Amino acid sequence: METKCKNFKKCGSCKYLNLSYEEQLALKQKEVKKRMQSHCTVRNIIGMENPWHYRNKVHAVFSRDRKGNPISGVYEEKSHRVIPVELCLIEDEKADAIIGTIRGMLKSFKIKVYDEDTGYGLLRYVLVRRGFQTGEIMVVLVTASPIFPSKRNFINALRKAHPEITTVIQNINDRTDSMILGERQQVLYGKGYIEDILCGCRFKISPASFYQINPVQTEKLYGKAIELAGLSGRERVIDAYCGIGTIGLIAAEKAKEVLAVELNPNAVRDAIGNAKANAIRNVRFFKDDAGHFLSSMASLGEKADVVFMDPPRGGSSEEFLSSVAQMGPEKVVYISCNPETLERDVCFLEKTGYEPKEVWPVDMFPWTASIEAVCLLEKKTETKRGKDSKKPYRRQNERKYGTEK
Repeated sequence: METKCKNFKKCGSCKYLNLSYEEQLALKQKEVKKRMQSHCTVRNIIGMENPWHYRNKVHAVFSRDRKGNPISGVYEEKSHRVIPVELCLIEDEKADAIIGTIRGMLKSFKIKVYDEDTGYGLLRYVLVRRGFQTGEIMVVLVTASPIFPSKRNFINALRKAHPEITTVIQNINDRTDSMILGERQQVLYGKGYIEDILCGCRFKISPASFYQINPVQTEKLYGKAIELAGLSGRERVIDAYCGIGTIGLIAAEKAKEVLAVELNPNAVRDAIGNAKANAIRNVRFFKDDAGHFLSSMASLGEKADVVFMDPPRGGSSEEFLSSVAQMGPEKVVYISCNPETLERDVCFLEKTGYEPKEVWPVDMFPWTASIEAVCLLEKKTETKRGKDSKKPYRRQNERKYGTEK
């Protein structure tokens, strides 16, 4: 099957563009089945009705071509060579248009793009985030220096071309590594953030906030997670790895109490603000490592009925999973972005007395090889678990977790 993308196989993102959408869904379903079929029921993958231009967060690298003209795009896979991109099939079309406008303005404003080899130049990256429901648009100009000549005129010209832009931020990144955003920033126009609505809740999104890039499928993913939890309004819920509070705030309506934990202090601050903005009073946020937080709760004899966990691609930690088992919630709802680490962590939880019931693959990133899934595990009764369940389980998992010396 031919693709409409001239950068197919170069940027390394859309590995399935040569397949039909039905074929790639079948491949992802097969991968989850291979990992999880021996543990529980694997449900049919939840696909997307319109799997194009879904990315509401777009970032472009700025560089120069051989003639010295400014270009913007993405790094070629496994290299630092910039591939020019004018229109991407999975990126928000308005974001691509704004990036193209900025690229076209550079010469007239005499703004040089950053050169990684010499360290000379100003503009390094442009990040655009768009609220799917609200339509609000944030533009982040990542520069190597805080000095931005004619920035007021530049912003006025950009907003004249795109009046739909609601805020513009200059982020200063003078680092030499691959990080996109630096630690310093200043608001050039607007309020410095955008808002979006997800599952009926309003969320504040800052430049560095973690917010799922496909809100259409995120509503399906989170909706399924909360459905599997079976909340009745009487439960004490823990939202681990909570980010800006999305899952916890959405679940709060159906729970008695939600305790949400996140290590990133900026995300915690946004999460508290999101709770206030939505007038949600039964959620408390804690700045802590998720594993340490649950371990501390368990040592104090604290209990929870449901634990939502949404760890990074590397999966969860042994400390966290052991603490979950020690607390003994009736249900664990595991949201995963990596079937391999999902299987590993589910194996660990099985040995601590939890039984995986079902897993739902969700296609969050069409045309890429990435797979999301949500898995329900329930605590076994003592009669089902038997005597062996109380034996130590650490050593038999040490090699799998890479802790054995």
